[in-house]
Amino acid sequence: MINNKYIAIEGAIGVGKTTLARTISNTIKCQTLFEDYIENPFLKKFYDDNQINSFSTQLYFLLKRIEQSEKINFADNTLISDFYFGKDELFAKLNLSELEFQMYNSIKSKLNFIPPIPDLIIYLQASTDILMERIKKRGLDIEKHIKKEYIESVNDVYMKHFHEYKESPVLIINTSNVNINNNDDYQMLIKEMSSGINGKKYFNPASK
Repeated sequence: MINNKYIAIEGAIGVGKTTLARTISNTIKCQTLFEDYIENPFLKKFYDDNQINSFSTQLYFLLKRIEQSEKINFADNTLISDFYFGKDELFAKLNLSELEFQMYNSIKSKLNFIPPIPDLIIYLQASTDILMERIKKRGLDIEKHIKKEYIESVNDVYMKHFHEYKESPVLIINTSNVNINNNDDYQMLIKEMSSGINGKKYFNPASK
C-alpha cells in the first residue's frame, strides 16, 4: 500500500513524466495534477526564439503554480503530479538574467507562495540524445524547434539539484536502462513505492 499523500514525478522534457503519472494513478486509484505546460501562451516562442521571452514564460508558470497548489493543499487522499513545484525556481535560475531573477523572486515573495513539498519524488533520468528522440517522436508543434543544447542544460540542472536535494525522499529511475512500461518492472516499481523510501534510492529491477 502506498501511504504517501503527495507524490511528484520530475525529470527533463520528454522523459515520460505524464505517462507514468497516469499509469500509477490508474493502478492506485488516486487523484492527479498535470502541469499542462502547453497552455502557456509564451512557451512556443520561448522554444522557437532561443528563450527570448524567458521572463513572461516563467511568470506565467509562477501564477499557474499558485493556482495548482490549492489542489495539493485540499487533497483528501493520495495525489500524484507529473511535475515538482520546485522546478520553477530551477528554470528561473537557468533562463533569466540576474536582474530578472531578482524581480521574479520579489514577485514570488509578495505573492506569499511557498511551493508544496512532496512526500516522495520519482526522478526520471534519460540521456539528452534519448530525450531528443522522444521529443521528436511525440511531435508536438510547440516543441518543434527545441534545441539540443537547451535539453542538455535542463538535464544538467536536474542532476545537480537532485544530487543535493534533501527535503523529500527521492526514487531515481534511469529510463535509458529501465523500461517502466514493462509490466514486471512496473509492478516492481509499485512495490518499491509501497516499501517506504528514505533519502535517495536508485530503482534497478535488474538487481532484484
